[in-house]
Amino acid sequence: MPAIVELNNVVKEYPLGKLVVTALHDVSIAITKGEFTAIAGPSGSGKTTILNMIGCMDVPTTGTVKIDGTLTNNLDDHALTTLRLNRIGFIFQSFNLVNVLDVRQNVEFPLLLQGKLSSKDRKLRVEEMVEKVGLTKQMTQRPNELSGGQRQRVAIARALVTNPAIVLADEPTANLDSTTGHAIIELMRDLNANDHTTFIFSTHDPKVMERATRLIMVADGKVV
Repeated sequence: MPAIVELNNVVKEYPLGKLVVTALHDVSIAITKGEFTAIAGPSGSGKTTILNMIGCMDVPTTGTVKIDGTLTNNLDDHALTTLRLNRIGFIFQSFNLVNVLDVRQNVEFPLLLQGKLSSKDRKLRVEEMVEKVGLTKQMTQRPNELSGGQRQRVAIARALVTNPAIVLADEPTANLDSTTGHAIIELMRDLNANDHTTFIFSTHDPKVMERATRLIMVADGKVV
């Protein structure tokens, strides 16, 4: 099966005054469709930088990144935005929900940006995703009326509502207690198993690592 994510000899450097900091050193990774992959390592190891490369939030200094068959290196900002919107879902550790919108509206937001579905089809798709994450009764509540675990479930529904090929999660359990964090990982695992969506998440939590079907260890900007 061809890889849905390919990083080949990726180097990422950031200027810091007169110095240059190398965040990634010659990183090569291939991930196939349907994998449930954890990128693990201590803070500052390069996990988030790798996710930013896969999510087209940043570009490599040297090396190549290919996402779902598309080489991203030479894409302009519009093309990168289109690729992110249509092929990649994001789950953030800080949830990144819009506080003035209720659950339905937060989940619907990426569909409005896409502009592909009718109002009726959007409504059906949102209701389907909210039901999958177990929040139908909270549909009209706003984020400040929800627990941390419920907010993360909204974020998962929002990430999946566009049927992305890849879902990226940056430390998805970091702001949750251990019981809620375990429930969130199990929910992601179930969605991965049932829908064959590719999940790639960063973590430094050993309990989360145990649930991955593949573990990529990173240290000092290198895959170890």
